[in-house]
Amino acid sequence: MRNLDIASLAGLALGLVMVVFGIVSSGGVSALGNFVDPPSVIITIGGSLASTLASNKMPDFINGLKGIGVSIKEPAQSDPTEVIKTIIDMSNVARKEGLLALEEQANNIEDEFLKKGIMLVVDGTDADLVRAILETDLDNMEARHKKVIGFWDKWGEMGPAWGMIGTLVGLVNMLKNLSDFSTIGPNMAVALLTTLYGSLIANWLTGPTSAKLAVDNALEIQVRTVAVEGLLSIQAGENPRVIEEKLKTFLPPDARNSIGEGDGGEG
Repeated sequence: MRNLDIASLAGLALGLVMVVFGIVSSGGVSALGNFVDPPSVIITIGGSLASTLASNKMPDFINGLKGIGVSIKEPAQSDPTEVIKTIIDMSNVARKEGLLALEEQANNIEDEFLKKGIMLVVDGTDADLVRAILETDLDNMEARHKKVIGFWDKWGEMGPAWGMIGTLVGLVNMLKNLSDFSTIGPNMAVALLTTLYGSLIANWLTGPTSAKLAVDNALEIQVRTVAVEGLLSIQAGENPRVIEEKLKTFLPPDARNSIGEGDGGEG
Protein backbone atom coordinates (compact mmCIF):
# COMPACT_ATOMS: atom_id res chain seq x y z
CA MET A 1 0.00 0.00 0.00
CA ARG A 2 1.40 3.37 -1.03
CA ASN A 3 2.12 5.91 1.70
CA LEU A 4 0.42 9.29 1.77
CA ASP A 5 2.49 12.29 0.74
CA ILE A 6 2.56 14.49 3.84
CA ALA A 7 3.70 17.57 1.90
CA SER A 8 0.71 17.48 -0.46
CA LEU A 9 -1.80 16.90 2.32
CA ALA A 10 -0.26 19.56 4.54
CA GLY A 11 -0.15 22.06 1.68
CA LEU A 12 -3.83 21.60 0.83
CA ALA A 13 -4.86 21.74 4.47
CA LEU A 14 -2.76 24.82 5.25
CA GLY A 15 -4.09 26.62 2.19
CA LEU A 16 -7.65 26.06 3.38
CA VAL A 17 -6.72 27.12 6.90
CA MET A 18 -5.22 30.37 5.60
CA VAL A 19 -8.43 31.25 3.75
CA VAL A 20 -10.65 30.41 6.74
CA PHE A 21 -8.34 32.35 9.07
CA GLY A 22 -8.53 35.40 6.82
CA ILE A 23 -12.33 35.28 6.81
CA VAL A 24 -12.74 34.66 10.54
CA SER A 25 -10.08 37.16 11.64
CA SER A 26 -11.81 40.00 9.82
CA GLY A 27 -15.46 39.07 10.21
CA GLY A 28 -15.79 36.47 12.94
CA VAL A 29 -17.02 32.88 12.64
CA SER A 30 -20.41 34.06 11.46
CA ALA A 31 -18.75 35.57 8.38
CA LEU A 32 -18.05 32.07 7.02
CA GLY A 33 -21.67 31.90 5.94
CA ASN A 34 -21.12 34.87 3.66
CA PHE A 35 -18.73 32.80 1.57
CA VAL A 36 -21.06 29.88 0.90
CA ASP A 37 -23.40 30.43 -2.03
CA PRO A 38 -24.85 27.48 -4.01
CA PRO A 39 -25.40 29.46 -7.26
CA SER A 40 -21.77 30.58 -7.18
CA VAL A 41 -20.63 26.98 -6.62
CA ILE A 42 -22.75 25.75 -9.53
CA ILE A 43 -21.57 28.47 -11.89
CA THR A 44 -17.87 28.25 -11.06
CA ILE A 45 -17.17 24.65 -10.10
CA GLY A 46 -19.92 23.10 -12.21
CA GLY A 47 -19.18 25.29 -15.21
CA SER A 48 -15.41 24.76 -15.11
CA LEU A 49 -15.87 21.00 -14.81
CA ALA A 50 -18.32 21.07 -17.71
CA SER A 51 -15.74 22.82 -19.90
CA THR A 52 -13.07 20.36 -18.80
CA LEU A 53 -15.39 17.47 -19.64
CA ALA A 54 -16.02 18.95 -23.09
CA SER A 55 -12.24 19.11 -23.61
CA ASN A 56 -11.65 15.41 -22.85
CA LYS A 57 -12.86 11.97 -23.72
CA MET A 58 -14.99 10.49 -20.92
CA PRO A 59 -12.37 7.88 -19.84
CA ASP A 60 -9.70 10.62 -19.72
CA PHE A 61 -12.02 12.85 -17.70
CA ILE A 62 -12.66 10.09 -15.14
CA ASN A 63 -8.96 9.22 -14.93
CA GLY A 64 -8.19 12.90 -14.52
CA LEU A 65 -10.47 13.18 -11.52
CA LYS A 66 -8.73 10.19 -9.99
CA GLY A 67 -5.47 12.11 -10.26
CA ILE A 68 -6.19 13.90 -6.98
CA GLY A 69 -5.85 10.57 -5.21
CA VAL A 70 -2.58 9.86 -6.98
CA SER A 71 -1.18 13.30 -6.14
CA ILE A 72 -1.56 12.86 -2.38
CA LYS A 73 0.27 9.52 -2.37
CA GLU A 74 3.93 8.72 -2.77
CA PRO A 75 4.80 7.26 -6.21
CA ALA A 76 4.99 3.48 -6.40
CA GLN A 77 8.66 3.81 -7.37
CA SER A 78 9.95 6.92 -5.65
CA ASP A 79 13.51 6.03 -4.67
CA PRO A 80 16.07 5.55 -7.44
CA THR A 81 18.66 4.47 -4.89
CA GLU A 82 16.66 1.30 -4.18
CA VAL A 83 16.51 0.48 -7.88
CA ILE A 84 20.25 1.05 -8.19
CA LYS A 85 20.93 -1.30 -5.27
CA THR A 86 18.69 -3.93 -6.88
CA ILE A 87 20.51 -3.58 -10.20
CA ILE A 88 23.90 -3.87 -8.49
CA ASP A 89 22.79 -7.03 -6.65
CA MET A 90 21.59 -8.52 -9.93
CA SER A 91 24.82 -7.59 -11.69
CA ASN A 92 26.77 -9.54 -9.05
CA VAL A 93 24.49 -12.55 -9.49
CA ALA A 94 24.80 -12.39 -13.28
CA ARG A 95 28.60 -12.08 -13.05
CA LYS A 96 28.92 -15.11 -10.80
CA GLU A 97 26.10 -17.37 -12.04
CA GLY A 98 25.17 -16.07 -15.49
CA LEU A 99 22.17 -14.18 -16.86
CA LEU A 100 19.82 -17.15 -16.52
CA ALA A 101 20.18 -16.92 -12.74
CA LEU A 102 18.31 -13.59 -12.84
CA GLU A 103 15.04 -15.32 -13.69
CA GLU A 104 14.66 -16.53 -10.10
CA GLN A 105 15.32 -13.03 -8.78
CA ALA A 106 12.73 -11.59 -11.14
CA ASN A 107 10.02 -13.59 -9.37
CA ASN A 108 10.70 -11.63 -6.16
CA ILE A 109 10.44 -8.19 -7.78
CA GLU A 110 7.11 -6.35 -7.61
CA ASP A 111 7.93 -3.67 -10.19
CA GLU A 112 6.43 -4.99 -13.43
CA PHE A 113 8.61 -2.73 -15.60
CA LEU A 114 11.84 -3.99 -14.05
CA LYS A 115 10.59 -7.57 -14.10
CA LYS A 116 9.77 -7.32 -17.80
CA GLY A 117 13.22 -5.94 -18.52
CA ILE A 118 14.90 -8.76 -16.60
CA MET A 119 12.93 -11.40 -18.50
CA LEU A 120 13.86 -9.81 -21.84
CA VAL A 121 17.51 -9.95 -20.86
CA VAL A 122 17.23 -13.54 -19.60
CA ASP A 123 15.54 -14.59 -22.87
CA GLY A 124 18.56 -13.34 -24.80
CA THR A 125 16.74 -10.51 -26.58
CA ASP A 126 18.99 -8.23 -28.62
CA ALA A 127 20.12 -5.21 -26.58
CA ASP A 128 18.75 -2.68 -29.09
CA LEU A 129 15.38 -4.42 -29.01
CA VAL A 130 15.37 -4.50 -25.21
CA ARG A 131 16.01 -0.74 -25.14
CA ALA A 132 13.34 -0.13 -27.79
CA ILE A 133 10.70 -2.14 -25.93
CA LEU A 134 11.41 -0.58 -22.53
CA GLU A 135 11.67 2.97 -23.87
CA THR A 136 8.39 2.54 -25.75
CA ASP A 137 6.80 1.41 -22.50
CA LEU A 138 8.32 4.45 -20.80
CA ASP A 139 7.08 6.84 -23.49
CA ASN A 140 3.54 5.47 -23.27
CA MET A 141 3.57 5.77 -19.48
CA GLU A 142 4.60 9.41 -19.79
CA ALA A 143 1.85 10.03 -22.35
CA ARG A 144 -0.75 8.61 -19.94
CA HIS A 145 0.58 10.78 -17.14
CA LYS A 146 0.51 13.88 -19.32
CA LYS A 147 -3.17 13.30 -20.07
CA VAL A 148 -3.94 13.41 -16.36
CA ILE A 149 -1.72 16.46 -15.85
CA GLY A 150 -3.43 18.10 -18.82
CA PHE A 151 -6.82 17.51 -17.19
CA TRP A 152 -5.77 19.49 -14.11
CA ASP A 153 -4.16 22.20 -16.23
CA LYS A 154 -7.38 22.59 -18.23
CA TRP A 155 -9.54 22.71 -15.11
CA GLY A 156 -7.19 25.30 -13.62
CA GLU A 157 -7.54 27.32 -16.81
CA MET A 158 -11.35 27.09 -16.80
CA GLY A 159 -11.83 27.89 -13.08
CA PRO A 160 -10.99 31.62 -13.24
CA ALA A 161 -12.76 31.90 -16.61
CA TRP A 162 -16.00 30.61 -15.15
CA GLY A 163 -15.44 32.78 -12.11
CA MET A 164 -15.48 35.73 -14.48
CA ILE A 165 -18.66 34.43 -16.11
CA GLY A 166 -20.25 34.29 -12.66
CA THR A 167 -19.07 37.83 -12.01
CA LEU A 168 -20.72 39.02 -15.22
CA VAL A 169 -23.95 37.23 -14.27
CA GLY A 170 -23.95 38.96 -10.90
CA LEU A 171 -23.25 42.35 -12.44
CA VAL A 172 -26.02 41.96 -15.00
CA ASN A 173 -28.51 41.05 -12.27
CA MET A 174 -27.35 43.98 -10.19
CA LEU A 175 -27.65 46.47 -13.05
CA LYS A 176 -31.06 45.13 -14.07
CA ASN A 177 -32.38 45.83 -10.59
CA LEU A 178 -30.43 48.97 -9.83
CA SER A 179 -33.63 50.73 -8.80
CA ASP A 180 -34.01 48.23 -5.95
CA PHE A 181 -31.08 48.97 -3.69
CA SER A 182 -31.80 45.87 -1.57
CA THR A 183 -30.63 43.60 -4.41
CA ILE A 184 -27.31 45.34 -5.02
CA GLY A 185 -25.50 43.72 -2.10
CA PRO A 186 -26.59 40.08 -2.74
CA ASN A 187 -25.94 40.28 -6.49
CA MET A 188 -22.52 41.85 -5.99
CA ALA A 189 -21.71 39.16 -3.42
CA VAL A 190 -22.50 36.45 -5.97
CA ALA A 191 -20.30 38.27 -8.48
CA LEU A 192 -17.35 38.43 -6.09
CA LEU A 193 -17.79 34.88 -4.79
CA THR A 194 -17.55 33.33 -8.23
CA THR A 195 -14.27 35.18 -8.77
CA LEU A 196 -13.05 33.90 -5.41
CA TYR A 197 -14.07 30.32 -6.17
CA GLY A 198 -12.36 30.50 -9.56
CA SER A 199 -9.13 31.71 -7.95
CA LEU A 200 -9.29 28.94 -5.35
CA ILE A 201 -9.79 26.30 -8.03
CA ALA A 202 -6.71 27.50 -9.92
CA ASN A 203 -4.36 28.35 -7.05
CA TRP A 204 -5.36 26.05 -4.22
CA LEU A 205 -6.51 22.87 -5.99
CA THR A 206 -5.66 22.38 -9.65
CA GLY A 207 -2.31 24.20 -9.82
CA PRO A 208 -0.68 22.30 -6.92
CA THR A 209 -2.21 19.00 -8.07
CA SER A 210 -0.87 19.42 -11.61
CA ALA A 211 2.56 20.40 -10.28
CA LYS A 212 2.70 17.40 -7.93
CA LEU A 213 1.69 14.99 -10.70
CA ALA A 214 4.42 16.45 -12.90
CA VAL A 215 6.98 15.92 -10.12
CA ASP A 216 5.86 12.32 -9.67
CA ASN A 217 6.01 11.75 -13.42
CA ALA A 218 9.59 13.07 -13.63
CA LEU A 219 10.62 10.88 -10.69
CA GLU A 220 9.10 7.75 -12.18
CA ILE A 221 10.78 8.45 -15.51
CA GLN A 222 14.12 8.82 -13.71
CA VAL A 223 13.65 5.55 -11.82
CA ARG A 224 12.72 3.63 -14.97
CA THR A 225 15.56 5.19 -16.96
CA VAL A 226 17.94 3.95 -14.26
CA ALA A 227 16.43 0.48 -14.63
CA VAL A 228 16.87 0.50 -18.41
CA GLU A 229 20.50 1.59 -18.27
CA GLY A 230 21.26 -0.84 -15.49
CA LEU A 231 19.71 -3.84 -17.23
CA LEU A 232 21.49 -3.09 -20.49
CA SER A 233 24.76 -2.80 -18.61
CA ILE A 234 24.18 -6.19 -17.02
CA GLN A 235 23.36 -7.68 -20.42
CA ALA A 236 26.57 -6.20 -21.83
CA GLY A 237 28.55 -7.95 -19.08
CA GLU A 238 29.94 -4.78 -17.53
CA ASN A 239 31.76 -4.92 -14.21
CA PRO A 240 29.38 -4.41 -11.24
CA ARG A 241 31.58 -1.60 -9.92
CA VAL A 242 31.39 0.18 -13.27
CA ILE A 243 27.61 -0.25 -13.29
CA GLU A 244 27.43 1.20 -9.79
CA GLU A 245 29.41 4.28 -10.73
CA LYS A 246 27.41 4.73 -13.94
CA LEU A 247 24.05 4.59 -12.15
CA LYS A 248 25.19 6.85 -9.32
CA THR A 249 25.43 9.67 -11.84
CA PHE A 250 21.61 9.75 -11.88
CA LEU A 251 21.65 10.81 -8.22
CA PRO A 252 22.49 14.20 -6.71
CA PRO A 253 25.98 14.20 -5.13
CA ASP A 254 24.68 14.18 -1.56
CA ALA A 255 22.63 11.04 -2.23
CA ARG A 256 25.39 8.97 -3.78
CA ASN A 257 26.90 7.99 -0.44
CA SER A 258 23.65 6.21 0.47
CA ILE A 259 24.87 3.43 -1.78
CA GLY A 260 27.57 1.88 0.32
CA GLU A 261 31.06 1.54 -1.09
CA GLY A 262 31.59 -1.97 -2.21
CA ASP A 263 27.96 -2.65 -3.18
CA GLY A 264 29.23 -3.19 -6.68
CA GLY A 265 30.90 -6.40 -5.62
CA GLU A 266 34.32 -7.59 -6.62
CA GLY A 267 35.87 -6.33 -9.84
